Amino acid sequence: MKIDGRKIGRKEQPYFIAEMSGNHNNDIERAFKIIEAAKAADADAVKLQTYTPDTITIDHDGDEFTIKGGLWAGKRLYDLYKEAMTPWEWHGDLFDYAKEQKITIFSSPFDRTAVDLLENLNAPAYKIASFEIIDIPLIKYVAQTKKPMIISTGLANEEEIAEAVEAAEGCPFVLLHCVSNYPAPCEDMNLATMGHMAQKYGVPTGLSDHSTGISVPITATALGAVVIEKHMTLCRADGGVDSDFSLEPDEFSDMVKACKEAYSAIGKVDYSVKQSEAGGRDYRRSLYVTCSIAEGEIFTENNIRSIRPGFGLHPKHYDMVIGASALKDIDKGTPLNWDMVRDE
Repeated sequence: MKIDGRKIGRKEQPYFIAEMSGNHNNDIERAFKIIEAAKAADADAVKLQTYTPDTITIDHDGDEFTIKGGLWAGKRLYDLYKEAMTPWEWHGDLFDYAKEQKITIFSSPFDRTAVDLLENLNAPAYKIASFEIIDIPLIKYVAQTKKPMIISTGLANEEEIAEAVEAAEGCPFVLLHCVSNYPAPCEDMNLATMGHMAQKYGVPTGLSDHSTGISVPITATALGAVVIEKHMTLCRADGGVDSDFSLEPDEFSDMVKACKEAYSAIGKVDYSVKQSEAGGRDYRRSLYVTCSIAEGEIFTENNIRSIRPGFGLHPKHYDMVIGASALKDIDKGTPLNWDMVRDE
């Protein structure tokens, strides 16, 4: 599939998404700077999240509306989303600024009104967040736009993923393997799941990563991820709801570079000698005279050996030469050739 003309698939370098989420810390100027940083870090796109606390939950003090454990333990859902939301009145300015910076921008909608807002801004693609993968009506509503969709599978079982895949029918989409823990431990990643999803559902797969560092995205790239999504912040020390598991701009840039190198290294099945290594063939082993030999003298393990460099006979001929006699005098250090060996 394509987003803003950029091809996404196994034959292309991974598509890198810098997730802004709540890392703007309620400052639109900081949001602008994150867009700039994403572009400078060689991200293909910067992504927002489009919701309000009232479109994602309700203002309620009930125990089930309070987060238990993890990074946001003790926070009410309503308060967390009020803190983390990207104000809807910012969206137009952020889309315009991304266009100025020549970087793609799109968002995760969390209800139909968000999709409508993003359609009015001509969003080129949509992301379905992990917690929304079970919102089949939302996925169907997004699918009606016929625009590319990226679906994150965190928390979902195989049946739920299959239902989302069916709901997305009619538009191109990618499934992202995801562990929805913040931050997510590497030992829980099970990146082999990406290949299984690709085979089972017949779609490209990638990674939405909440681990710390860049080793997981690099590994995912080596395993065939076509999309890499990672949170970005200007500086973790500045704080913010997502800062703990976000990359700073230089780290994001390092990740992109390393993933591109990993992708390049995968290549194709090829047993040929590469141009870059061709000169090394001269320094492989071959048969050499290791003691001066007189004409008629017998070749033995004491006067010929398989050594480096590689200008003599191939070592596989060693047993054929042993026991034969020399046709001429041969100095020590001479590469052995057939015109020196008597045909017995």
